[in-house]
Amino acid sequence: MIEAVMQNLVFGILLGALYGLAAVGIAMVFGVTKILNVAHGELMMLGGYATFWLFSLYDLDPFLSLVFSIIFLILVGFVLYRLLFARTIKLPEEEKIKNTMLIGFGLTLILQNIALLLWTADDRGITTAYSGAAFSILGVRFPYIRVAGLAIALICIIALQLFLRRTYSGKAIRATVEDWEAASLVGIDVRRVYMLSFLIGAALAGVAGTLVLMSYSVDPAMGMHWTLKSLIVMVLGGVGNFVGTFVAGILLGVTESATAFFISGNYRQVVGLVLFLLVLIFRPQGLFGEKEG
Repeated sequence: MIEAVMQNLVFGILLGALYGLAAVGIAMVFGVTKILNVAHGELMMLGGYATFWLFSLYDLDPFLSLVFSIIFLILVGFVLYRLLFARTIKLPEEEKIKNTMLIGFGLTLILQNIALLLWTADDRGITTAYSGAAFSILGVRFPYIRVAGLAIALICIIALQLFLRRTYSGKAIRATVEDWEAASLVGIDVRRVYMLSFLIGAALAGVAGTLVLMSYSVDPAMGMHWTLKSLIVMVLGGVGNFVGTFVAGILLGVTESATAFFISGNYRQVVGLVLFLLVLIFRPQGLFGEKEG
């Protein structure tokens, strides 16, 4: 019994790391630019498909293809930002959120249908020589791929934190979040900051999509599921707190796993929505966010 509980805890943490990484991408964009990109899950889908085809056509190891997936998503993010989202930058905050959400929904439908046309509705997964490999500690199995996914997610979060705190561009992003008008007055190119933030979010979506493919599978309809999870985690962690968002993702993964183990797998999806509503009611700034004022 204890081993089964520990096994579910481990799987919950490993799944939660994917939730957290996906949520940090959408939180990065929304926290800096107030662009609510609800097509974030579709960017993850593209990252997963990019890795799938590199593996299928060129036998490129999925961990190596992470680099190409990141580059591909940065290019896609650049095109989408310049053509669609950049036009909303000057809008008031509330209007910007509404308009970008509508753009995101339209983009979701377009990308889903393009994926259906190109790759059909079949689930796509990959099997490598180490896909089923795992190591055990005290009877608890740790799959190599998922543990590597957790390590990559942690590296991304640490690298993002170092970038925001140690580099000029990172400090410019933080200054823009605090007060974009003051940042503009001291010479920070706010438009460039917004674009950079969007590209970082797209790159994180590419990493998350690759890790989802390696642990599960990808299909044209997966985007909405991962967007919803990302939004729930972003609210749980608190907008603008990226470490808190990642921790909230792990918390959600563990909670879902515990719900499936102790109650029923039919309720694991409901628990996230319940947590989402409870946090909105009792702590709208998120579990790790700071109260305004």
